[in-house]
Amino acid sequence: MPKELRDSMLKLGLTGGIASGKSAVAAIFRELGFPVLDADSISHKLMEPGQTARDEILQSFGAGLADASGRIDRHKLAAVVFAAPEKLAKLNSILHPRVDQIIFRQLEDWQKSGAYPAAFVEAALLIEAGMAQRLDGLVVAWCTAEQQLERLRARGMSEIEARRRIAAQLPIEEKRKRATYIIDCSGTLEETRAQVQALAANLHKRQST
Repeated sequence: MPKELRDSMLKLGLTGGIASGKSAVAAIFRELGFPVLDADSISHKLMEPGQTARDEILQSFGAGLADASGRIDRHKLAAVVFAAPEKLAKLNSILHPRVDQIIFRQLEDWQKSGAYPAAFVEAALLIEAGMAQRLDGLVVAWCTAEQQLERLRARGMSEIEARRRIAAQLPIEEKRKRATYIIDCSGTLEETRAQVQALAANLHKRQST
């Protein structure tokens, strides 16, 4: 492997279906010293008062989505967009370009620092948004469809809402086909952690050999 490639930081996506375990995987990578960008958190910040995305969302979906403090009620917004594919596509067209810009600027800064063998972008719609093809590889966290549904119900979602959320994403089989690395999150947290630790060790080894 050429030295310049060996020394360069890998920009890796971390995705999976909703409630598949990707957030747990992201937390373990952070514990192991890898930087992880959370695309959802970035999206939420872009909806804050004073942000242009907030204003565009309210213009597109109605001022009634804002609460008394001017903040967008994300639960109301989710109920609107997940009930209609064209509305979800509209929301994504507002948020994704802004999220992309923030993410790739941060990845570039980390790469220039030379401090990490790899950095991760955690996002449920990494493939659907077209971001995955601009990264160096893809880690896919997965569990069974029954587990996804069970976990979403445990979060307080109705079965109808949970199934809508799952259906709005690319099927996990398609995501697994595009994976560079797969983390099986259908077992215990300890089993998931062991897989993440093994991948982390390989990433460090890649940089040091």
